[in-house]
Amino acid sequence: MGVTPTDAELMAASLHDPQQFALIFDRHARAVHRYVAFRANLGDVDDVVSEAFLTAFRTRARYDRAYDSALPWLLGIATHVLNHHRRSEGRRLTRLRAAAQAPETEFDLAETVAAGVDDAAETERVARALARLDDRYRDILLLAAGADLTYDEIARALGIPIGTVRSRLARGRRRLRELLDPGGQHKSDRPYVTPSTEGTPG
Repeated sequence: MGVTPTDAELMAASLHDPQQFALIFDRHARAVHRYVAFRANLGDVDDVVSEAFLTAFRTRARYDRAYDSALPWLLGIATHVLNHHRRSEGRRLTRLRAAAQAPETEFDLAETVAAGVDDAAETERVARALARLDDRYRDILLLAAGADLTYDEIARALGIPIGTVRSRLARGRRRLRELLDPGGQHKSDRPYVTPSTEGTPG
């Protein structure tokens, strides 16, 4: 039995034999679909996934073959596609409350999401809060909480330095907590009040 080729090797081979890209799809379609479903309306998921893989196929010559796994790259493409399909982001984002309250370390979804919130009104609160976040913060939060990417993988997915990932993730989590828990009232129904001043954007 031969050695299983890496994604980088398949990407290189696909430049001459496009059928090889189908193996990339087979390996990662489920993970990309799960991430998109975490962020988009059910009716949009298949379209977003299809567009993401089509974009990946068209731009495969630009893939950095120093990386064996193409998943962070694919999720970065999916993130950009989602940002053009954002009609209603956040229906399945109840896990972000647990993630936002986690210690200031890398996300461990296996632990922080143990107790999800089922209340529909609470889900809507999270979705509204996320909608108010700057794209820079929202994308990083969702790649961390929705796709379980590490800091390094998020940096690859979005094409930004790892230090920027760390600072934006910390700032995004603080901002999300402010939006979810104004005045420390976790279940408050009062309107959200945007602080008049914030730190320098990351």
